[in-house]
Formats: sequence, structure tokens, C-alpha cells
Amino acid sequence: MVAAAAEMQGMSPYEAARERNVQENKRKMEALNLRHLSAVIKEAPKTPSPLKPKRRRIIEEAVVVPSPPRRSRRLAQLPEVKYAEIAPHSADRMTRSPRKPADLIYLATRGTISMKARLEATRKAEELESQLDPEIPSFVKAMLHSHVVRGFWLGLPSHFCDTYMPKQDAIITLLDEKDEEFDTNYLAYKKGLSGGWAGFALCHGIQDGDAAVFQLIKPTTFKVYIIRAASDDGSELDE
Repeated sequence: MVAAAAEMQGMSPYEAARERNVQENKRKMEALNLRHLSAVIKEAPKTPSPLKPKRRRIIEEAVVVPSPPRRSRRLAQLPEVKYAEIAPHSADRMTRSPRKPADLIYLATRGTISMKARLEATRKAEELESQLDPEIPSFVKAMLHSHVVRGFWLGLPSHFCDTYMPKQDAIITLLDEKDEEFDTNYLAYKKGLSGGWAGFALCHGIQDGDAAVFQLIKPTTFKVYIIRAASDDGSELDE
């Protein structure tokens, strides 16, 4: 009957089917009396749900009882030392040690070093190397700013390290012309001298532009000969 009425109103079959579903749902809602139930719920008084009473936490001020300091068994029988009573007088406090001679060498300057002076120092070093025993491995190293002023990292020739130097990190001893020994750290993967080289360079006043001959007299010992570079005014620093 609804379908016939829908068709009479010019509805499509889809719209007619939807209209039938709407009417069917209305009949079901009336059968369940949902409208009356929703009205009852709206008119019902709102009562708050019962909540548990909150308990207020009373925090009392804590009393800290100082405990005796923990001491080892070896010191337990000794009297306690009160450092405030034995604080040194201002006049007796440790003072800074005076600057070492090596530091004075580090701060010393000798003027500008020309390229000609650098090459001349390297030439003299190579000449000195030619007079050494050819059976003992050696090489010449021209000193740069990074070797003796900033960083104090001395890279060694790669081919020399591959042939003669240890394959792992080791302590390399530097022997100066007075047979004084200085230990340095050799880093195998970087092929150079790190810790200890700064002390050797400062103690001997090696500066930018100088040259040195390194002679490997033992597997981990270099004999070092230092050649000074002259400054532009013709002066040359000696040890």
C-alpha cells in the first residue's frame, strides 16, 4: 500500500524501499515504547553518584638525625680529623711553581723564518743523514708550526713506519745528542708521535723551521739530531 502510494507520488524504486524501512522502524519504536522511555529519563532528577571521602594526608616535618661518617676499619680507631682546625694560613698555602726553562723556550721567538732558511736547515739535515751509517734506518723531518707550537703532533713518514715501526701502539724512546732519554707514545694507526713529544720539543727548544734527523738505532729507540734554522737577521739558536 505504501509502495503503491509512493509510486503514485512519482518515487523511484530505491526511494520507495527506503520509505518502507522508515515506516517499519517507526512501528518497532512504538511497539517498544522508546519515546515514553526517553521522556522518563529526561524528567528523572539528577543525583550525584556517591564518591568515596578523600583522606587528607598529613605530612609531619621529618627530623633528620645525623649519622656518624662511614670510615674504614683501618681508620676506625684513629682520632677524627677536623680539617677546619688545620687549614693552612694564607701565607703557608701552596703557591704556583715558577715557570720551567722549557716553558721559557716555548715562549721564545726568534723572528720570521723565511722559506730559504727552512730549506737550508733541511739541506743540512739531509747532509748529516748522509754521513750516518746507511745500515741503520733514518729519515729527515722538517719542523712545522703544528709540530712544535700547537698540537705537538709529529707525523712520521708513512713508508718508514710501514717498514720499520711497530704494528701496534708502543713507547718510543728519543735519545738526544747528550744521550738523554725521552719516552713518547707512538700511535701505529696514525703513524706518529703524540704524548711525550711535546716535552722533548720544549726541552730542546725546537722551533718552527728547524729540521731533525731521526735514526732508528733500536727497534723502539730514535737517535735525534737537531738542525737549527737561521732567522732573517742571520741569528741561529743553539742548544
